[in-house]
Amino acid sequence: MPTEATPVPGPSAPSRSEPPVLTGSGAILASLEKLGVTDVFGLPGGAIMPFYDELMASTAIRHILVRHEQGAGHAAEGYAVASGRLGVCIATSGPGATNLVTAIADAYMDSVPLLAITGQVFSTSMGTDAFQEVDITGITMPITKHSFLVTKPEDVPGVLAAAVHIATTGRPGPVLVDVTKDAQQKSAPFIWPPKIDLPGYRPVTKAHGKQINAAAQLIAESRRPVLYVGGGVIRAGAHAELLRFAEETGAPVVTTLMARGAFPDSHQQNLGMPGMHGTVPSVLALQESDLLIALGARFDDRVTGKVSEFAPHAKVIHVDIDPAEIGKIRAADVPIVGDAREVLLDLLPAYRVAAKAVKPDFSDWWKRIESLRTQYPLGYTMPDDGLLSPQWIIEKIGELSGPEAVYAAGVGQHQMWAAQFIKYERPGSWLNSGGAGTMGYAVPAAMGAKVAQPDRLVWAIDGDGCFQMTNQELATCTINEIPIKVAVINNSSLGMVRQWQTLFYDGRHSFTDLNTGHDTAMIPDFIKMADAYGALGIRVTKPEEVEPAIRLAMETNDRPVVIDFIVSRDAMVWPMVPQGVGNSQVQYARDHAPEWERE
Repeated sequence: MPTEATPVPGPSAPSRSEPPVLTGSGAILASLEKLGVTDVFGLPGGAIMPFYDELMASTAIRHILVRHEQGAGHAAEGYAVASGRLGVCIATSGPGATNLVTAIADAYMDSVPLLAITGQVFSTSMGTDAFQEVDITGITMPITKHSFLVTKPEDVPGVLAAAVHIATTGRPGPVLVDVTKDAQQKSAPFIWPPKIDLPGYRPVTKAHGKQINAAAQLIAESRRPVLYVGGGVIRAGAHAELLRFAEETGAPVVTTLMARGAFPDSHQQNLGMPGMHGTVPSVLALQESDLLIALGARFDDRVTGKVSEFAPHAKVIHVDIDPAEIGKIRAADVPIVGDAREVLLDLLPAYRVAAKAVKPDFSDWWKRIESLRTQYPLGYTMPDDGLLSPQWIIEKIGELSGPEAVYAAGVGQHQMWAAQFIKYERPGSWLNSGGAGTMGYAVPAAMGAKVAQPDRLVWAIDGDGCFQMTNQELATCTINEIPIKVAVINNSSLGMVRQWQTLFYDGRHSFTDLNTGHDTAMIPDFIKMADAYGALGIRVTKPEEVEPAIRLAMETNDRPVVIDFIVSRDAMVWPMVPQGVGNSQVQYARDHAPEWERE
């Protein structure tokens, strides 16, 4: 009879040094778990089915079954922006993969760390126009940081580790990993950690000391500086460093559409958002400045207006982790390649040294800025058609929900009003599609944000046009107990297009009426739709109903809520700089600006 010390005869156990043998699908799952992924959004299909079979058994990763792959992509974006973590979305081959393309392009434009995993047909069938075969790596090459094709199971761990590294380092962005079905089904030893070999990929995070000193000297010598803050500050997690630097220098701060929340709106130095629909003090401060300190901003056309007339007397310090952005649109007097947080940490002590000798004085500059603030405060006029003011509703949502909430906007007028009239005090509180301008972004992005930040109040501020593009994700929210709040700013039209038609096309409203709001057929009826999806639907048509409806939505956490706010279709976004003219021609309101030339 064997004792405890005597080995029991039987099959020999594998040596601990021998890696386990997993299918490619098992390797995808194991890699994701080891990379710290806890939530994914996706929709299965034939070419990704082997992986979904493995995923079913996982207790470490929560899978959210979406109703459309675009929803998976935007949900992964919202998850990433709200939390600062990697967002992951999954789709099958062919149309499943192409349905992700819009979200991938969106993430690329806005520098969102995203991992998109797609199934592909058998490697032996590739190139034959097989059923649901699409060259998704080729399609996404221009809109990803990198696209991988995996045809062998042994390559899975290394590719996924590399993909996550690329997506989350340097300038963040989307990476696509396309895995053939045979690579998912075949087996190979699972070796972890894998070797990552990415020749040529060496993001620079630490700036050159000479450039730091040159920048510090320029700031100290300037008389009208502006800190022009872009979304890169949020991606770098540099908000605390920005606050310290701004307060030490005393320079005014503007935060772009992508940077709302990077610097507190309540801070006296914050002039608001610049650009086409920016505040007048912000727009004119840039125009009149003698030095732009651009931090993680890319001189987007919506900020600059006519580039040749943008900030004509200003020197430029341009800080960006992506060297391709520096000098792309505006030449930089002091180019600094580096991570915004690292650069600000180095720039502050250098500025202190430079300021001792020069003793900067911005008092005259602040007098000018305060006069602009007094003369041109951000505001709006109430509509004269008896319908609700969309600006007032959005402002009220922000007031009642507070700065700890998350606000995801669609694209159009409601997006600009949400950027203007909600006060943002922290990064990750404002989600929107800035670069691509993707209608339909709000609902799935809010869903992703709520998964990432379950204890926060999450609003999707949407338009009646945007809402109809991705509202099927309400089903996902109801079934998965993701109680987002949706405010539909229902002006019964494609509002921003209608505004341009009013201003530039002699009021010819060509194909922008949606028949969803006041005095129309109301097709669809958003309240019936909400009910069909298991959500609470509330319609608001009177001012006295606005606050009770918002509070009811905030208190309802057993299901999603949709509030159909019936608003005036004649409300417009002001201020406004028309496309193709200089920012000095900013119009404060409909009849308060220089005469515009026709486009």
